Amino acid sequence: MARVDLTLLGTGAPQGLPRPGCPCAACATAVGDEARAATALLVDGALLLDLTPGPAFAAARAGRSLAGVRQVLLSHPHDGPALEVPAGLPQPGRVADGRELALLDGHRVRAVAVDVPGTGYEVTGGDGERLLYLPPGAAPAGLDEPGNGAAGALPGPYDLVLLDVLARPEALARLRAGGAVDAATDVVAVHLDHTVPPGPELHRRLAALGARTVPDGTSLVVGEYHAVPDLPRRTLVLGGARSGKSVEAERRLLAFPEVVYVATGGVREGDEDWARRVALHRERRPAGWRTAETCDLVPLLAEPGSAPPLLIDCLALWLTHAMDEAGAWDDAVWEAGGRRALAERCEALVAAVRRTRRRVVAVSNEVGSGVVPATPAGRRFRDELGRLNAAFGAECEQLLLVVAGQALALRG
Repeated sequence: MARVDLTLLGTGAPQGLPRPGCPCAACATAVGDEARAATALLVDGALLLDLTPGPAFAAARAGRSLAGVRQVLLSHPHDGPALEVPAGLPQPGRVADGRELALLDGHRVRAVAVDVPGTGYEVTGGDGERLLYLPPGAAPAGLDEPGNGAAGALPGPYDLVLLDVLARPEALARLRAGGAVDAATDVVAVHLDHTVPPGPELHRRLAALGARTVPDGTSLVVGEYHAVPDLPRRTLVLGGARSGKSVEAERRLLAFPEVVYVATGGVREGDEDWARRVALHRERRPAGWRTAETCDLVPLLAEPGSAPPLLIDCLALWLTHAMDEAGAWDDAVWEAGGRRALAERCEALVAAVRRTRRRVVAVSNEVGSGVVPATPAGRRFRDELGRLNAAFGAECEQLLLVVAGQALALRG
């Protein structure tokens, strides 16, 4: 049975990676397999989606030829990057949104409307394999917002989806919500620009979203089994104050259509600074996320794996609440039973994390590297948070430490 063969002649943004003359860290480290020409896809040697600079050379380097290309389609808007059309290649064109093009070699190409200038393409092979390709910074237009049903969704799931994952993670979330992407869909990030994190962090970040990227010149067989990145069910993100730990935790779930954001800090009447912090957090969350202000985490963790992912921010505030309830700040109460009461609360939380089937990303403060607190209560909180972080982290497949905005993988 014939399968659709796809070769990525380029996987970068229109200006490529590194950008010419750019001194940034991402461009400086974009060497070898991390150097990327503008994204272009060669489908079965007959259909070319977009043009990379020097397409004939890029094809030859990948062991392919453009001699059999019968159709060249562009996804970029009319005022997109300048084109280099080699001699003998058909003149590039575009398909109107919603229109379908049947090629002589058996491929069917349907133009998919997107929410930015440009055109997406759905390509169906002779045996029904389907791929979706979207231009830079694009999501399909007309899809319902997450949580509102899938009436406007594309038919799916696709075997392969290629899109600008890091620039538009919510596009992947909406495709998942509409059933166009499922657990077996191979999601490949393309249009990679110098805004991507350099080095291994790029691949870790994509894996957390259920996506991957491949070097220029890679050939894929659409519909062939590929080990989709194994998403960690439980992740703990540690970091100091203003380290970027909350942003990193949120980033890990941006490609999921529904997320429950568990705010353990509650409401602090009359604290304007706290209100501003809470407002900033809310403003940067996707519209489809739901907020739950609670410290009662065990029932949430006990819900089935089909429930939306949980983002718990943060364990330090949860511990503060637990110590309040246990009377753990008072030395006498602490010795008379507060220590045991707090230990039982922490053990129940850790046991719930061990048993949970939901996807969970939790945030906590790393306090072990700071100044020793001046009061017994302060030292008690530091010690108990260190113990909680260690116990919680022991139950997680992935453990991250965020320093100066950079995520360091301690596990997973």
